[in-house]
Amino acid sequence: MPRAAPIVLFVHKRPMHARRVLESLLRQPLAASSPLTVYCDGARSPEEEGAVREARAVVRSLAPAQARIVERERNLGLAASIIGGVSEAIDAHGEAIVLEDDLELAPAALEYFNAALQRYRAEERAMHVSGYMYPVRAALPESFFYREATCWGWATWARAWRHFEPDARRIRDAVQARGATRYFDVDGSAEFSVMLDRQIAGQLDSWAIRWYGSLWLRGGLALHPGKSLVRNTGFDGSGVHSGSSRAYDVGLWTGSVTRFPDRVEEEPAALPAMVAYRRRVSRLHALESLGQRVRSWLS
Repeated sequence: MPRAAPIVLFVHKRPMHARRVLESLLRQPLAASSPLTVYCDGARSPEEEGAVREARAVVRSLAPAQARIVERERNLGLAASIIGGVSEAIDAHGEAIVLEDDLELAPAALEYFNAALQRYRAEERAMHVSGYMYPVRAALPESFFYREATCWGWATWARAWRHFEPDARRIRDAVQARGATRYFDVDGSAEFSVMLDRQIAGQLDSWAIRWYGSLWLRGGLALHPGKSLVRNTGFDGSGVHSGSSRAYDVGLWTGSVTRFPDRVEEEPAALPAMVAYRRRVSRLHALESLGQRVRSWLS
């Protein structure tokens, strides 16, 4: 059995979501031997204080005795909280598994993360381990490498995280200088370059787009499971950074990942599968937006 890597969990103001992720985490066979730190961000306003207290009460009631709970006195925001917490764990342990309060884990999620961290520890091009997998229609390998670093349940190593580039302008300028906008935007199907522009303009505060950009700068890849081991439960209108959508709904895989790629190179079938999925998502988002406008008109 692989050794248990440290886990960092970020919680803010959603007690029901915090309960769900902790309960799914504690059902993992490796949970008892995994060092756990829970970062509880502070309230952004007096109106949030009650929900923040409730979320912290859930953490205190469910977190194992060996867990370290950090309760922020002020609100750092998601990006600063994650960058700081991951950096702290990496400095102490050399690797980390990263979770947020709006996630739910499949039974073998920790087993997968730990096995991947161990298997690719010395592979420089492997920079990220994703636990979430989009609901694509194409059949993909049990696990595979792909350029995008999904942020809903992930893991990394110190050797990769030291290349985190906090300056979105440097990433954007490099993408443009190399004429790589289409590649960066997953063959034109995603708006990642627009996210960089928004980050630069101060309209977005995302660690994830900068982490993906950091992989791109280094020619890094992310390992993905063929079927999702993490479910995002936050697209229910409860989150600070997400609205309501069914586009990312997945069923949790109940099996284990036992086959990993021998070579760290992008899986040829991954890109067309992701492009087709994103095009479907664009159509779904358009329909959801129309439905929301109709409901608003009728209300």
